[in-house]
Amino acid sequence: MMKQPSQLEFGSIVGERYRIVRTLGSGGMSRVFMAEDLKLPGKQWAVKESVAEPQVMKLVRTEAEMLISLSHPRLPRIVDFFEHPPSGAVYLVMDYIEGITLEAYMKGYQGYIPQEQIVPFALQVLDVLDYLHTRQPPVIYRDLKPTNIMLTPEMEFILIDFGIARSYKAELDQDTVKLGTVGFAAPEQYGAGQTDARSDLYSLGALLLYLCTGGKYSEWTAGVEGYIRGELSRHLIPVIRKLLRQNPEERFQSAGEVIGELRRSADFQPAQQGISVNDASMDYAGTRVVAVLGVSAGSGATHTAITVSHYLARRSRSVALVELHSTAKAFARLQEVVEGTSVGQMSSSRRFEVDGVHYWRQTSRADVISLLGGSYRFIVLDLGSGQDNERLEEFLRADYPLVVGSGAEWRVQDIAGLARSLQRHPQHKWNYCLPLATSEAVRRLRKELDHDKVFALPFHSDPIERDDEMDQVLDELFRGVIPDTRRRRFAFLKRRR
Repeated sequence: MMKQPSQLEFGSIVGERYRIVRTLGSGGMSRVFMAEDLKLPGKQWAVKESVAEPQVMKLVRTEAEMLISLSHPRLPRIVDFFEHPPSGAVYLVMDYIEGITLEAYMKGYQGYIPQEQIVPFALQVLDVLDYLHTRQPPVIYRDLKPTNIMLTPEMEFILIDFGIARSYKAELDQDTVKLGTVGFAAPEQYGAGQTDARSDLYSLGALLLYLCTGGKYSEWTAGVEGYIRGELSRHLIPVIRKLLRQNPEERFQSAGEVIGELRRSADFQPAQQGISVNDASMDYAGTRVVAVLGVSAGSGATHTAITVSHYLARRSRSVALVELHSTAKAFARLQEVVEGTSVGQMSSSRRFEVDGVHYWRQTSRADVISLLGGSYRFIVLDLGSGQDNERLEEFLRADYPLVVGSGAEWRVQDIAGLARSLQRHPQHKWNYCLPLATSEAVRRLRKELDHDKVFALPFHSDPIERDDEMDQVLDELFRGVIPDTRRRRFAFLKRRR
């Protein structure tokens, strides 16, 4: 419970706009209320009140400044912040997240999280940790635990409390404040040294162990492995064990590294009958994401995404093509043609198949995370030409980001403009595709961008059909990504002789 008495009660009005409805929760430093918006009827917000010593006020101001600067679907959006000097109270107004805490969910299921939800859950948490840790300066959450994670009705996880998060300062040897929840906080949060991204990864390991043992353990002790639920994949155990190393140098060093390890695990490639997991892993290196972003409307992003998907399906196997836009219409029209339905008769299924490629129309980011937990070798994201935060984050996170811009001489500079506008982000793994561009246009753009992964795409009227000239370009684009199956087949035949 909050040590200081609250200044608010039912019916109180905060900031001349927010009427308190009920208490949502409280802790030693703050209390959180649900409030209704007097200017926006029907809109509800969460109001966090802190009333305590001056150093606590500083923490709340820091939290407000941090949240204002962040934008991620798994973080609450801050909308207002103000102080009330007479009472010493500080108020933070943010999104009200409908749902229950992960702790309450665990209690409701008697400590049981369904097996198929654990890895997708870990990927969702890693998604937001990767975002926080790659800010400049990096943001360290420092209090990852079941009570600070909300589970929405759509089974999405959202971090809700930034009371002890902090920006990482490389010049400091140790934290000035040691905070965190015993059992989930990394050892360095209580000893000498400064917390960093690896501290949050320790907490993730503690959280996963907590889920995998039905809420019994969050620290790795002798014999704890025997309490991990028997039906869970044994491939999770070394991941959790490495996350929970006492020495930060022995843990995973980044959220991206953990994501890669989880995608490579057997959870994403069920063993086929007669094939051992070790044999299957020889041909499976985890799900790889290709994101196709158009510089502008009509630049050919969807056409290119379809072309790439069917190329990958012919060269590899198990490809999903995802339309990451809830209002896009292209895949719906294609589904009507494939399934022979009348115009406007939308199928209830958002998935359909064309020549071995699974199309997913009007897909959300949460769906993408679920697909990463499947057995797809490649997921191709059609991002269209939108550059909102959600799609831009997926583009920047992808294993193979593809920028598609017009090949017309007077439009080639659009790509250079996009690169300049995003210059604060690393661009070394980007690939640039120019439909119908001349060799001179490609040469100039390579020189201007100082980047050799610029390709002219030839005319290709039907992106689903195979085209030799297009395949030659895509062979170069994906060189080293896809094994040369033709060479392997030849070697096999030689051995048979």
